Amino acid sequence: MNVRDLTPEARAELYRQIFEVDKRGAAILEDLVQRFSQPACVEGGIDAVLKTYHRTGQNSVVQFIVLQLNRANNVPDTLEAQS
Repeated sequence: MNVRDLTPEARAELYRQIFEVDKRGAAILEDLVQRFSQPACVEGGIDAVLKTYHRTGQNSVVQFIVLQLNRANNVPDTLEAQS
């Protein structure tokens, strides 16, 4: 199965099955959130900026998973709801 070939709805449901229904997947998601959802660095000049960019990149993966879960659970996308 190629996940990219799935419809957006089917892909979101697959993420839900893995990261919410399966307790192992839920534990992995919790670990990912704890590891990669860190705040921006505010001290340290350019090094802080670079560290913040790095953290933002890591966090974007976690946020993509959360977005898929929200879609599977019919949670409105806040950006779409504001339009």
